[in-house]
Amino acid sequence: MATNKITGISILIALSITAGYLIHFPILPQAPFLLYDPGSVFLLIGSFKMGSRTGLLMCLITAVLFALITGQGGPYGALMNFLATGTFIFVSSKSYSFYHTKKGAILGLILGTIAMTLIMIPANLIITPIYLGVPREVVVNMLVPAIIPFNLLKGIISGILTLMLYKRLYPLIIGS
Repeated sequence: MATNKITGISILIALSITAGYLIHFPILPQAPFLLYDPGSVFLLIGSFKMGSRTGLLMCLITAVLFALITGQGGPYGALMNFLATGTFIFVSSKSYSFYHTKKGAILGLILGTIAMTLIMIPANLIITPIYLGVPREVVVNMLVPAIIPFNLLKGIISGILTLMLYKRLYPLIIGS
């Protein structure tokens, strides 16, 4: 791997972790404990430029480092972060690689948002009861009013931010 690529990956991971740590807020009044952070935007930019496998690697490193640095979520939080963001990044960037246009990027972001939302349904049903120590029924009752809308909004917001910032940021971070 070229030095420029490793440097770009490192910068994007650092920006993602910093954004996740400094900028996080609730986006659903019915679920103020579900916090949006824009960290995935930097990983999307990197995966659109360097490919879906690199994006997935960046997601894994980011999820583990974020959990270690902040202590938030521990191994379950890192796993949930990786499942959500990794699915979003992988599907979005893989689709973009087939259709390397703005429409391809938009299609990729839509498909990535849908994939993330769908993967987080079973992930929440399996992992959240263990992680939070709550009955599975509590999670089932949160799916429609909170978990599904949160993941859809998370994908939409991150997708819009990525489209706004992609052309401006990737030359500065990764080089042309």
